[in-house]
Amino acid sequence: MKRKRRRSAQSSPASLSLIQTPALLALILQLLSFLLVLLLSILLGMFNLLIPVLLAAVLQGGIAAGLSRTVGQARWWWFIQFFFPVVLVLMLGLHLPPTLFLGAFLILLLLYWSTYRTQVPFYPSRLTVWQEVERLLPEASFRFVDIGSGLGGLPLYLKKQRGDGDYRGVEIAPLPWSISRLRAFLAKSAVRFERSDYQKLNFADYDVIFAYLSPAAMPALWQKARAEMMPGALLLSYEFTIPDQPADIVITAEGDKASLYGWRM
Repeated sequence: MKRKRRRSAQSSPASLSLIQTPALLALILQLLSFLLVLLLSILLGMFNLLIPVLLAAVLQGGIAAGLSRTVGQARWWWFIQFFFPVVLVLMLGLHLPPTLFLGAFLILLLLYWSTYRTQVPFYPSRLTVWQEVERLLPEASFRFVDIGSGLGGLPLYLKKQRGDGDYRGVEIAPLPWSISRLRAFLAKSAVRFERSDYQKLNFADYDVIFAYLSPAAMPALWQKARAEMMPGALLLSYEFTIPDQPADIVITAEGDKASLYGWRM
C-alpha cells in the first residue's frame, strides 16, 4: 500500500455555463452538421445527384467530429460525434420495433438522469476503495455522506464495519437511488438514501464527504467544500483529483490503477 501526504493550495475554478455543457454542445454541433449535409444534398439534387443515406451519415459524423475538435471538446467526443449518425442509420436499417428503442431510452434515462448537466455518469466504486475509506474514518462518532452514492454499496458497507457513524447517501438518478433504498430496507440498515443533487447539501453537516464523480465536476466540488466544510473535515475523491489542488492524502491500493485522494479542511 502506498501512501503520500502533501500540503494544500488554493484555487478558484469557474463554473461552466449551460452552452459549455459537453452533451448540449455536442447536440448543437450535431444539428449544425445535419443542416450542412442537408444543404449539400439540396444543392446536389439540383443537378440530379443523390447522396446515399449511409454516406450522408458519414459526412454528418465527420463534420460534427471536426467541429467538436475545433471548439476544444475532449477527444472521446470526436468519436461519439462521428459514430452517432452512422450507428443510428445502421440501427434503423435493422427494422427493430420502436418499443425496443423506447425501453432502452427509459432505462438509460433512469440510470443516468441529468448526466448531461452534472457531467457525472454512473461510476460504481469497489470493495478495495471502501476498505481504504474505512481506514480514514474518525475514531469517534461522525457524520458521513457519499455524494453520488449510486447503488449504495459504500455507505452500507461502512455501516456494517463502523456502526458508530451516521451515514447518508445522495443520488440524483432514480434507478440507482431506488436500488439503494431497497438494499437498505432488505438489510435493515440505518443508512439514509436521498434522491437529491449534492449541491443542495450543506457540507458543514458532515465530517467526511466521499465523491466518485468525474473530472468535470471536481472544480465546483472543491469550491463548495472550501466554502462550507468545517475545519478538520475530510473530503475524499476516488480516481479524480482537483485541478491545481494537491491532495493531502493519496492512497493507491495494490492492483488498483486509480487512487483515493483526500483533502483536510
